[in-house]
Amino acid sequence: MIQLTRKKEDTLVGLEIETGSVAAAEVRSGGAPELMSTAIAPLPPEVFQDGEVTNPAALTEALKSLFADNKLSKRVRLGIANQRVVVRTMRLPAIDDPKELDAAIKFQAQEQIPMPIDQAVIDHRVIGGTPPSDDAPAQIDVVVVAARHDMITASLAPLHAAGLDPIGVDLSAFGMIRALAGQGKPTQAEEEQQGPLATLYCNVGDITNLAVARDRSCLFTRVAPFGLEDVIASLTASAGLTSEHARMWVNHVGLAQPVEGIEGDPAIVAEARAALESGASSLRDELRLSLDFYGAQEGMVPVQQVVLCGPGSAVPGLVSQMEAALGLPFSIGRPQALAELDDASAARLTLPFGLALDE
Repeated sequence: MIQLTRKKEDTLVGLEIETGSVAAAEVRSGGAPELMSTAIAPLPPEVFQDGEVTNPAALTEALKSLFADNKLSKRVRLGIANQRVVVRTMRLPAIDDPKELDAAIKFQAQEQIPMPIDQAVIDHRVIGGTPPSDDAPAQIDVVVVAARHDMITASLAPLHAAGLDPIGVDLSAFGMIRALAGQGKPTQAEEEQQGPLATLYCNVGDITNLAVARDRSCLFTRVAPFGLEDVIASLTASAGLTSEHARMWVNHVGLAQPVEGIEGDPAIVAEARAALESGASSLRDELRLSLDFYGAQEGMVPVQQVVLCGPGSAVPGLVSQMEAALGLPFSIGRPQALAELDDASAARLTLPFGLALDE
């Protein structure tokens, strides 16, 4: 468990749960965001799987210990990311009245969201639009997020049982964008246009969370089932290691050096490299698929760069492999507020930090 603590005032905790760990970042956002406390704790693998709670009682106990031991505020915003969350971008006539806009979105959602609307929690954000012209009235582009009500309820139940005060549930991709917006170098095209183009943000954790954004506006997002946990599981099975030791070997071996120059048992080094190379190949496929999905959207803004975050981004050599394969500039994203932490902790806490920021 790691911890960073300073004096607290009115703060909010961004909370993100993954297979194998739970991470929290407490932020005071009045004016410039100030990081107050952070904490990371391990979770047994059976507690949380594929973005959903599988052992509520064990998660409740883990949260009680995490918040009590680190004296974290109980005001929490929880991030969610799983395949039962649906995100769509809709183009609608410009509607000023919020109630009318909600009604229009729900009407469109009946056709575009693959779940019963009466069983879903639906939220939306306006991300842009087009002004009126001689040929057409003004229109707006809206990102619509829908999740099953029972999944949200199940996600929040352990927080309530742990005595926490969840003030909101947010899409984890939105937290990632808030944490990293503006990271990466301006491209030549951006400098010529004097305006931001799109960035693909990628959080490599137990699953892979992807989002295309322009500044802080999310244009596209999806969750891929592959993640670092698959690499860990592969190495655990092939080398007979515990999950904890497998994680250590993955970060030790990485993808940057020839295996002959890496210290340690040659057989385990070779198994770790094989698992990492297979994982890197799967990640490349997921990035290509996401870029293809996004590129098929009407009015899409070209992606000019990729920013990696999450635990997988701390694996040595991953960025250079991705950059060479995809032909886009890659960089590692770390919020400046987390600069005091070691790289592995900063990587794990990037998304919780973004969840705690003002929307």
